[in-house]
Amino acid sequence: MKPIRIPTLNSEQLDALEKLYRGTRSVRLRTRAQMVLLAAERRLVAEEIAEIVRSSEETVRRWLKRYLAEGVEGLSDAPPASLGAPRKVTTEYRELLVQAVRRRPRSLGLPFSLWTLRRLADYMAERTGIRVEYETVRVHLKAAGIVLSRPQHTITSPDPEYALKKRRSRKPAMAVSNRETISTTVTSST
Repeated sequence: MKPIRIPTLNSEQLDALEKLYRGTRSVRLRTRAQMVLLAAERRLVAEEIAEIVRSSEETVRRWLKRYLAEGVEGLSDAPPASLGAPRKVTTEYRELLVQAVRRRPRSLGLPFSLWTLRRLADYMAERTGIRVEYETVRVHLKAAGIVLSRPQHTITSPDPEYALKKRRSRKPAMAVSNRETISTTVTSST
């Protein structure tokens, strides 16, 4: 392969590379700056640089080409926002979600009385036309400071003595008396 040669750099370009090399906390950026500096100052080829920085020759070539095309800015990673599909959930969706979860489902004409994440996702899909997973609903609710939890079922009674009776039922009853304990002990006669 034809070696990639970095032309002689002027003082501004060297200063920019030095500043990047010495000033960054990112090991990846520092290594890339080192690759270019080795190629420019020592006139090393990709194979020799790869041995020094413990990387593949192909990787060194890629970063040298990128530096030649874009300069110091080309040594940075691409922003992560450019990866993946665009977001489905809009701010309007989030606002409607929070409004819906703060109302009882029956008041909205729904046949159930408690929200679950799946029910919210279905309701929002019908209302907005945006279908998302229930986990996405959970994440957006959490960002709004709302956590859906399972309902805590409590048993109540109109009986005025209910609290007293409930406390009594929680205490473990003494099922075995001392006499029964003594009579059931095994004695051996020799």
